[in-house]
Amino acid sequence: MVSLIDPLGRRITYLRISVTRRCNLRCYYCAPAPGAAVRAGTMSRERILELVRVAARLGFRKVRLTGGEPLLRADIVEIVRDLSRVAGIEELCMTTNGILLAGMARDLAAAGLRRVNVSLDAVDAGRYAQITGGGDVEKVLSGIAAAVEAGLTPVKINCVVAESASEPDARAVGEYALAHGLEVRFIRRMDMARGLFWKVQGGAGGDCPRCDRIRVTSDGRVKPCLFSDRGFDIDALGIEGALRAAVAAKPPHGGVCRTDGFRSVGG
Repeated sequence: MVSLIDPLGRRITYLRISVTRRCNLRCYYCAPAPGAAVRAGTMSRERILELVRVAARLGFRKVRLTGGEPLLRADIVEIVRDLSRVAGIEELCMTTNGILLAGMARDLAAAGLRRVNVSLDAVDAGRYAQITGGGDVEKVLSGIAAAVEAGLTPVKINCVVAESASEPDARAVGEYALAHGLEVRFIRRMDMARGLFWKVQGGAGGDCPRCDRIRVTSDGRVKPCLFSDRGFDIDALGIEGALRAAVAAKPPHGGVCRTDGFRSVGG
């Protein structure tokens, strides 16, 4: 089987694609600062399909659609349908904040999406609104229920914490997940510019020695690591050239990233 191996011998098979930098929430740990520079351009549906076809030929087997908020793209169901038909892709999944999921879960599942991760940092309505800049947690909970009903399982909950899963909001999210048969992972708040990150509790993220992923920004740059300033433009290098360059440049562990934010890279 064709596969790309990075300088440390890690087999790279997981591609995370930010399909938009737009978001309908302003989580205080994620939203760009007022006046921050924003890169222009968003990959088209056709470009994303071409990217995944090339990636599959190079041995990528898992694709995750991220953002921003991927469900804000008007063509997201069509993107899912396109990618679900790419030979060699064994798992197609998505990370979403869940605000729009209730009305889209069934269509996404029918289009070929396998499962979703839903961001949920609090189940108390007031706390959720405070964290997300006015978001409605009831919409998220309805979205999670719709995802389960549509078969987008196992539904996994991503909960950002300040330091640990013992914090009140995190404990409440954990209890909610347990009561509804959901998997939960606790993600300690990261700082890309300062290079601060930790292993994800309950997930594989942040485990640098075993990392098998690279990322594509919403404007079409392939990044070897979330915590890296390097990015290889698919228009300048060609899709295969950019993918190969990113894998060859994959660092032993995360460093810092001052050139991008979570929304463009897909956190």
